[in-house]
Parts: sequence; C-alpha cells; structure tokens
Amino acid sequence: MKNKKLHHHNNHQHIPVLFEDTVRLLDPRAGESYLDLTAGYGGHAQAILDKTGSPSLMVLNDRDSDAIKHLAAFKRLGATLIQDDFYSTVLDLGGQRQFDMILADLGVSSPHFDKADRGFSFSRDGPLDMRMDQSQELTAAVIVNDWPEADLAKVIADFGQQPQAARLARAIIQARPIGTTGQLADVVQTVLGRHGKRHPATKTFQALRIAVNDELNQLEKSLPLIIDLLAPGGRLAVISFHSLEDRLVKRFFKDDADSGYEARLKLLTKHAIRGTDDVHNPRARSARLRAVVKIKNQKEGGS
Repeated sequence: MKNKKLHHHNNHQHIPVLFEDTVRLLDPRAGESYLDLTAGYGGHAQAILDKTGSPSLMVLNDRDSDAIKHLAAFKRLGATLIQDDFYSTVLDLGGQRQFDMILADLGVSSPHFDKADRGFSFSRDGPLDMRMDQSQELTAAVIVNDWPEADLAKVIADFGQQPQAARLARAIIQARPIGTTGQLADVVQTVLGRHGKRHPATKTFQALRIAVNDELNQLEKSLPLIIDLLAPGGRLAVISFHSLEDRLVKRFFKDDADSGYEARLKLLTKHAIRGTDDVHNPRARSARLRAVVKIKNQKEGGS
C-alpha cells in the first residue's frame, strides 16, 4: 500500500498549520510507526503515510466524532482509530508499544471555526458549545450561565490572560441568560470596546474553550507519558496556539534536554517555529511548533 493516496471529497480538507515544517521535523521514513494524538481531518497523517507506506503502523486519535468519521478512510487501509481525549489515549497506550513519530496539534481543528453549531467562533453566531468531545456534559453555556461570578472571572483571567476579567464576569452575570456566541461577543465588546483588528472577545472565547476541554491540564499530564511512548530515535512535534500551551511545552522540553546525563530528549527546534497570517486559517498566526528527538528510554541511562 505504499504511497496509497486518500481522496477526500469533503469541504473541510485543508492544509494544516505549519504543515511542511512539521513533516520535515517528524522526518518520516519507510516502515516507521506514527501516533497522531489530534488527527483532525488527516492532513498530517496523509503526508506521513505517503512517506512510510505503513498504514497498519499508524494510530490516529481524536476526541471529535466528526473527525473520526472523516478518518475512516485511513481505517480501511489498516490504520487504528481511537476516539478519546489524548490524555486518556496516552494513558491507555502506555507500556504497550512505542512509536517512531508522535504529533500533537493542539487546540481546535480549523474546520470547526467554520461550523456555527459548534460554538467556537464569535464570527459565526451559534450556540455556546465549544466541546471538542460532543458527548461530554460541560459546555461553554454552562460556564457562562451557571458558574459563580468568581469562578467565571478566574477562568477568564487564568486562561484568557485578560486584565479586565472581573469586569467581564460581572457584565456576563448581569446579561444572563446568554444563548449564543454572538450575544456573548457583544457583551464583551460593550465592556472592552473595539480597538484594532483583533476582536475584543478573542481572549474570553479562548478562556472558555480551554476550560470546557480541560486543555492545559490534559497537556501538562500528557507530556511525560508521551515521552515514554517514543522509541529511541523517535521524534515528537507539538503545535500550540497560545502562550499558555507553548510555555508548558517549552519548559518541559528544555528541562529534560538540559538535564545532562539523565536527559532523554534533544531539541530539534532551539526556538519555536512560528506561524504566519493566513486568511483561510484563523489559527495560523498564533501557531508555535516545537520538536524533540528521544535519545534514550530511561532516565537511569538505559537505551
């Protein structure tokens, strides 16, 4: 099945952010294994498959049911599909096998911003949802309409890095019930005003999405376990989309790579590779790519 090409008849097919740099750093070779923790719509997976020719050595994970449906073509070729959050998948795979390449493309799949009913975007009015896993109970509407003011302010401050979090939380409480993304964006704009190109609701929406999907906690718990899943010589690439994620990845990679004889990792990127403006992809501008190679298995020095 070498160089087997999948043909997607789907409007959501797109080139992922930092696509060429990611594939270059993962450096796929014939017969190598690949774990994609956030496979999305399969853009990276197809590029890896073109190089390895080994669909049976691919494990593609995503927590979103739409993505899993889209990835069914890979399953027909022999790839393993898993629908779960990536922390649970990493936990389940631990001790079972190791991979030559692992990718974590964090945040929301870009096509979801185009779907108003998913509630990720203030530019398309839709329900306050923001769940990557649509089977979970917690939605943005629950946080916005039911959480106490202090908890709401903390989410906006911690995850949105928003200095006006207290004022925003108060205004949101007073505007309850808030039913749609457009209504919430209007409340935020009323409080903050409109300055420059960036919509004033950007940070608040980021904060709610992180809280709904437990994004930072997932990442922090997963990083040490992901390293255990890498084979010696294996490459790990992580694409993050805000400074909170990137800081966690940067610190974890650097701490391990700088730990002298006990280091398991070697940095492939001294500095993050940054995304560029792309009118077709709202995530591109904020993207940061970091990568490492595993130089040995155990901190005790075993290889």
